[in-house]
Amino acid sequence: MNKEKELIDKLIDLAFAEDIGDGDHTTLSCIPDTAMGKSKLLIKEAGVLAGIEVAKEIFNRFDPTMKVEVFINDGNEVKPGDIAMVVEGKVQSLLQTERLMLNVMQRMSGIATMTRKYAKQLEGTHTRVLDTRKTTPGMRILEKMAVKIGGGVNHRIGLFDMILLKDNHVDFAGGIDKAITRAKDYCKAKGKDLKIEIEVRNFDELQQVLDLGGVDRIMFDNFTPEMTKKAVEMVAGKYETESSGGITFDTLRDYAECGVDFISVGALTHSVKGLDMSFKAC
Repeated sequence: MNKEKELIDKLIDLAFAEDIGDGDHTTLSCIPDTAMGKSKLLIKEAGVLAGIEVAKEIFNRFDPTMKVEVFINDGNEVKPGDIAMVVEGKVQSLLQTERLMLNVMQRMSGIATMTRKYAKQLEGTHTRVLDTRKTTPGMRILEKMAVKIGGGVNHRIGLFDMILLKDNHVDFAGGIDKAITRAKDYCKAKGKDLKIEIEVRNFDELQQVLDLGGVDRIMFDNFTPEMTKKAVEMVAGKYETESSGGITFDTLRDYAECGVDFISVGALTHSVKGLDMSFKAC
């Protein structure tokens, strides 16, 4: 079992545990176990659909006898009135899975919609939009899946799959040189093949990184577009470059036109609005 599936399975288990507890007494009290029915996923707002594959897993894990017919796949643009899927099975199962499926699909679709907007703003440049670790605890894998569905690129998934030396790491380590050298020594000692990225706050720190080398990517933290242009020229293609901090949708393209490779945007996941949809009997 890969880590992604393991985390999704654990999330589904926890979500059902917190929602159903010792039983959905509303449904169990008024719907016979033998009752069969169908529900449709009705889209109520324009956006990008994401989460269909996860929804199928939710239904399957709760009740493998449920039948899902998908009409619109992940990554497609949707509009009010669209029917994304129809699910058929026990009415008890339809009612008990409804909220979890909607919570996941609304959240993922909202993220995919926001990411698509940012990705389109970068069209014509070589810059790609990245997500961050500013995610909902426990839902990170799903939220990062939604970013990819929307046309963005995943930064590291967590603290385990990349080394990112940020300002606090540099300050606690005693400077740029020590932070990079220790990171490289650690990877060698542990047999880890991890990319190393370092955040710089000014041109002095950038020059220190360029003098020492040994990294894969340099992040320009809270640089203005003018500073970013100069920084990209200083790096001269030797390393990947990333802009981060204080970048809004309105300034996104200004940074891209400086030639930076990536722009990381916490807003893709930390404050996004869910896409409106409902699960209605049909």
